[in-house]
Amino acid sequence: MNSEEFRKAAHASIDEIIDYYDTIQDRRVVSDVTPGYLRKLLPSAPPEEGESWEDIQKDVELKIMPGLTHWQSPNFMAFYPASSTYPAMLGELYSAAFTAPAFNWICSPAVTELETIVLDWLAKLLHLPACYLSEGEGGGVIQGSASEAIVTVMVAARERCVDNACKGLEGEQRERKKAEVRSRLVALGSEQSHSSTAKAALIAGVRFKPIHCHLEDTLAMTGAGLQGMLDECEKEGLEPFYLTATLGTTATCATDRFGEIKEVLKDRPEVWVHIDAAYAGAALVCEEYQHLTEHFAAFDSFNMNMHKWLLTNFDASCLYIKRRCNLTDALSITPSYLRNDFSAAGLVTDYRDWQIPFGRRFRALKIWFVLRTYGANGLKAHIRNHVRLGELFHSLVLSRPDLFSVPTPPAFALTVLTVIPRSKKTNGVKHEQASDAGVSDGLVKANGVGGKHDGAVADANAVTKEVYELINARGQVFLTSGVVNGVYAIRVVSANPKAEEKFIRRAFEIIVRTAEEVLAKSGAA
Repeated sequence: MNSEEFRKAAHASIDEIIDYYDTIQDRRVVSDVTPGYLRKLLPSAPPEEGESWEDIQKDVELKIMPGLTHWQSPNFMAFYPASSTYPAMLGELYSAAFTAPAFNWICSPAVTELETIVLDWLAKLLHLPACYLSEGEGGGVIQGSASEAIVTVMVAARERCVDNACKGLEGEQRERKKAEVRSRLVALGSEQSHSSTAKAALIAGVRFKPIHCHLEDTLAMTGAGLQGMLDECEKEGLEPFYLTATLGTTATCATDRFGEIKEVLKDRPEVWVHIDAAYAGAALVCEEYQHLTEHFAAFDSFNMNMHKWLLTNFDASCLYIKRRCNLTDALSITPSYLRNDFSAAGLVTDYRDWQIPFGRRFRALKIWFVLRTYGANGLKAHIRNHVRLGELFHSLVLSRPDLFSVPTPPAFALTVLTVIPRSKKTNGVKHEQASDAGVSDGLVKANGVGGKHDGAVADANAVTKEVYELINARGQVFLTSGVVNGVYAIRVVSANPKAEEKFIRRAFEIIVRTAEEVLAKSGAA
């Protein structure tokens, strides 16, 4: 493909992408292909001779589109959003054109320096403490995902803990002490924290212990819960060295009690605290959420994904470290072929020492394009619009107390709901919002009757699951579900750039119709 052929192909591709976005709401949001569909459509080997772009492009619609779930559709209300916008796409285009592995500054100075600058911009927008800025001892780095960020900081935390325990030791004595300390290390996180913490512990070769959360605490990790786990670890001879605290848990978007966590750990500096704010961290651009960063200066690292809620396509996970030396001490290896005067003099940042992979893409470009295109006010308006839509959906759910209950308070545009089996309304268990007094493990106990394990919960779980599965099978909207302390619940979040009120109302109507259909069919009505 020469330059003129590329120009023609690029124009055709951009036109097709624009048409796709302009009509995406008309497509079935969830792919309904069966496993292995694509192998049946493609030849068993690449062509012997090259094909024209026109023939290749036709196969995008004919063969690839049927196997896509359309995350940018306003009818996509599952998981959390994975946003994409035109400025971010242009950033990816330029990045592909400039392609460089960028493992150190000299590879392409602009790649490193723009990353440092835009992550400082973002830190200020998010109201992060000054200790996370590059002008001090900290700084930011773009990772591939929040999961990658967690395993990176867990390795750094492990090495910091081991090194501190081995101070003054050398040789074989030091190696024996390192092995002994590592055998006792345990990483902590709440039961509601993302599974990436448990996976990171597996990769880092340490144990993981989850901290129980209660519905009466809106499923947030509390200081009391953390202290109880620390006491348990002490009895078992284990040494906690790392904790994931979460701003916006996966299941319900709960926020852990950062002030309480800070107080419990004030005399435990060996415990690295990482704030996982993969989705909800985007809301910190709005002043009304910035009080949540009040205690972050006491913690070691913070991560949020611009590729979820902040208008930047995957991957753009922004990790901030309070002391960058913790990362570089753990991850820096410099063979002779990487040495250069700038790095040796400490004048530049080599981001390969801030991550697990060696090479890295020019991801800062798309962040730069997005921040400049939308500006701070545009980003705030984007978040506030989705929060408003989330509040609207929550109000619609509350308007049908005969059909739905809300086991946890809505947060960051997410509403979690369950379907009430009508035949159970008089069995002594009443369904209310989880923020009401007396909530325990999913249901309010009326007159001492009911609880997580009784038949009422099993019936509610069964009917909620049936409603959820029927909605997704029909493909008009796409939702996800979760189990919250034994309660099966449907999650609804509409937070991609094409979200609108009319799609929220339509989704609610679909949920209502489906719930009424299932209840009628089951004879519960």
